[in-house]
Amino acid sequence: MTQKERYEGVIGWFKENQSDPRTELEYDTPFHLLLSVILSAQCTDKRVNMVTPPLFEAYPDPASLARATEEEVFPYIKSVTFPNNKTRHLIRAAKVLVEEFGGEMPSDIDSLMKLPGVGRKTANVMLAVVWNKAAMAVDTHVFRVSNRIGLTTDSKTPEATEKTLVKNIPSELLSRAHHWLILHGRYVCKARKPECQECGIRQWCRMYTSR
Repeated sequence: MTQKERYEGVIGWFKENQSDPRTELEYDTPFHLLLSVILSAQCTDKRVNMVTPPLFEAYPDPASLARATEEEVFPYIKSVTFPNNKTRHLIRAAKVLVEEFGGEMPSDIDSLMKLPGVGRKTANVMLAVVWNKAAMAVDTHVFRVSNRIGLTTDSKTPEATEKTLVKNIPSELLSRAHHWLILHGRYVCKARKPECQECGIRQWCRMYTSR
């Protein structure tokens, strides 16, 4: 099977079976999505969605969060992973939004990555989800699934995986493909025990077909 055939098969199946995949993070504004994505690092979306409603109510915009202290914010997110670091990231990101971007969410990757707590993955999530831009966010699920299936050839870094996926997936599908791979990794191609018999793309999977 050629790489082109693998991509065509996988993309074709997802287009037919998951035509409109969406993030599982619950949010109401781009600013609140940013907070959720920062909180979701090494934490489940389910846990993040549990803590964000009161956080969002208390801090509806960057200005309100920028004025807050760590002691005020920490209780809202104390049950997520690394709450001390994330508390600092949230407040500092809000301050940069206010001071450098007039309280508006930037829509380019370089500006987004100026925000504390925002790396390339988080920036690409914002571009894909908020603005439907041709961006591929590579988290642990995307990284694992891409290598297992064979969409990438033993990529060593998320950046290398991103580059390969962007090269081979049509740009108009990238924002959807990000969700396809995340959700597939979360519910089917799991880290410890992939559920291959439940997998709709196993006929194109390098790991499955090499058994």
